[in-house]
Amino acid sequence: MLRLLSECELIVSLLVLLRLDYLTAVTVGADGFPKVLFSAHVNPEEDDGEPWTILPRKLAGQLEEGILEEILEIESRLARFRRNLKGAQKENRAFLVGVYPETHRKRTPAQSIEELKELCRTAGVHVVDSFIQRKNRLDPSTVLGKGKLEEIVLKALQKHVELLIFDLELTPSQAKKISDYADLKVIDRTQLILDIFAKNAKSRDGKLQVELAQLKYLKGRLTELDDNMSRLTGGIGGRGPGETKLEIGKRRVEERISRLEQELKSLKKRRETARRRRKKNEIPVCGIVGYTNAGKSTLLNALTKSHVLSENKLFATLDPTSRRIRFPQEREIIISDTVGFIHDLPPELSNAFKATLEELGDSDLLLHVVDVSNPEYQLQMEAVESILEDLGLSDIPRILVYNKIDNLPEEARSEILREVDPETVYVSAVKGFGLDVLLGRIEERIYSESSAKVSQANAAFASSIVW
Repeated sequence: MLRLLSECELIVSLLVLLRLDYLTAVTVGADGFPKVLFSAHVNPEEDDGEPWTILPRKLAGQLEEGILEEILEIESRLARFRRNLKGAQKENRAFLVGVYPETHRKRTPAQSIEELKELCRTAGVHVVDSFIQRKNRLDPSTVLGKGKLEEIVLKALQKHVELLIFDLELTPSQAKKISDYADLKVIDRTQLILDIFAKNAKSRDGKLQVELAQLKYLKGRLTELDDNMSRLTGGIGGRGPGETKLEIGKRRVEERISRLEQELKSLKKRRETARRRRKKNEIPVCGIVGYTNAGKSTLLNALTKSHVLSENKLFATLDPTSRRIRFPQEREIIISDTVGFIHDLPPELSNAFKATLEELGDSDLLLHVVDVSNPEYQLQMEAVESILEDLGLSDIPRILVYNKIDNLPEEARSEILREVDPETVYVSAVKGFGLDVLLGRIEERIYSESSAKVSQANAAFASSIVW
């Protein structure tokens, strides 16, 4: 039995290493003649259970007994599955891998993987499966142990995956070893977010920030990119204004980074001049902050009746957008949308996109927009507050805006509305509920008038909505 198990493990390993659909191994006796045949094949994705099948062993004399029909039947099933892969699902098919410590985390592994799936959806990646493991000590070479990595690669073969995405930052050597072993493109969460930023950056400032972040991320990896360049560049994880720069030699990378930083400094001076002009004109500024996909751009559009791009995707907005709101008595303010926040934002992105958040430092008021229909909304609120504190913005007055309240089930919505908080405004940016209350609160907070009337109006609104 031990001998059989060893041979089964060997044939499964060969399926992975040789990237075969079907494999037969033959044992040879001391006399030089074949003795026993061991066969295995990858299962089509439509099959449940294991990603592979180990066939009953056969004696060498049974080699001709139905083996051709067996191979043709397996080939037919695999071909049928491949034909059924349609359109976008043929490309960017990804397998997600999350390895998390066993110690207590605020977020569960399932919640982290769900956010990674949302990032993939935004990037145009089709997620076919995911794997979660709790492990305090990561394998320094491949993150996962050899057995688990082999299992993942077999599932990737079964499901015709071309991309492994890890929900952690891989070291250059880890990415290379996993990619070499799996013969698949391997990227991490940081590269995926960089790709989304590259796709969504529209302004010159945004594009330069993306390229700078890409180059800084890849600078430490260039020594191991030579043999792996075709897997790490192009498509998901290598798209955007920095794409053609990824093959620049190590010496020129530093030069390019220096030039980008100079250009960004020049653009920063222009922004500072514009802000000083606004200050001189004494126009108050209200900044919108919140977790990514909380509905900030939709709220900006609703409040200002404008048409800033708003999508149900993560990081739909990257470039700061400002609009004016005019109140009675010839009062007006500038209201600015910003890039959404996210848990564990990679350092390269945090540093590169501080420019998009520096406008917040001049704000007289912040609107902290929360997607209250998201089961993790409290954790997302904490993440935003933590980032504001890191940026030194925690002292700026702010209004908490519970958005998407219309998406809540009736019981949950009623419970939240019963707990009316005078410091919170409840709205649906899409349907327009609560916007008058929010505008009134903004005007009173900025112009330092009593908020008692607004608190009463807010309570009345919360108790009288007909959904």
